[in-house]
Amino acid sequence: MASATSSAISRSQEYLSFRSTVPLRRIVVDSSDDKEWLIYDAGPRGVRCPLICLPPASGTADVFFKQVLTLSSLGYRVISVEYPVYWTYSEWTEGFKRLLDFLHLDEVHLFGASLGGFLAQKFAEMTHKSPRVHSLILCNAFADTSVFQQTATASTFWVMPAFVLKKMIMNNFTTQEVDEDIADSIDFMVERLESLGRNELASRLTLNCLDSYVEPQKLHGIPTTLIDVFDDCALSQPVKDELYKCYPDAKRAHLKKGGNFPYICRSADVNLYLQIHLRQFLGKRFSAMDPKFMTEEDMMSCGLLPSAEPPSVMSSDEEEDE
Repeated sequence: MASATSSAISRSQEYLSFRSTVPLRRIVVDSSDDKEWLIYDAGPRGVRCPLICLPPASGTADVFFKQVLTLSSLGYRVISVEYPVYWTYSEWTEGFKRLLDFLHLDEVHLFGASLGGFLAQKFAEMTHKSPRVHSLILCNAFADTSVFQQTATASTFWVMPAFVLKKMIMNNFTTQEVDEDIADSIDFMVERLESLGRNELASRLTLNCLDSYVEPQKLHGIPTTLIDVFDDCALSQPVKDELYKCYPDAKRAHLKKGGNFPYICRSADVNLYLQIHLRQFLGKRFSAMDPKFMTEEDMMSCGLLPSAEPPSVMSSDEEEDE
């Protein structure tokens, strides 16, 4: 039951419906029993190439509840994950590969936000010889951790107290006056941040700030969409421009407003962009949608049905003749 002091979003009917209808699964894939992956898995289980959502440093698996609810109702399989404590990209990659194996998933579509976007790129890079990523959607993401200017101290985060780690993350949350829905998204994410333990925070900040960058040549050929916002967020324009350079052929989806968490406060727009991205795979082996949910328009767009003949148009002269 939500308390009176909880955020407006966590008290909303939509969020409560999500928590009551989509079960939280706890999966251990490592030899250490304390490394639990938390996942919400919704939509047709027969889909073998689902959309997997990776949260930012401050996020938990439920921050994508609006994507899970909306897209799964349209026939897409959507899995939102929360990863356990890992300290290196190779450890995280091995853990995520084991999770995909456990779920019997060969290739997947990854939707990553901020740190989740960086991890999605590193996973695609580190598995490029035996691909597990069919496509990427990156939201407010970055391709080089040096932009946070913390690479020199990243190795010390594991000994820092939780309140210091939380402050480091919250320094990236805007303090300017914003629209009510953006303010609500910040309150909700602060709640998620408060629910994370010290080790989880230290692990995420370490992965966020270790000296590393993406090698885009290893991701060449992966269909990619970049989602970003024009208003105030944690990433500067030069950081966004650097990501654009890494993916010159990517589709770009811009939101006038959305702050750091557009998938919460501008979910209708983000969900539309996700559908547009995933539509190119409809009717193919790596579709994220169950074919039973495809509309006639969907089937025509991917060549499963012949295009309808355009209706004949009667001219004004013909109308007069009649």
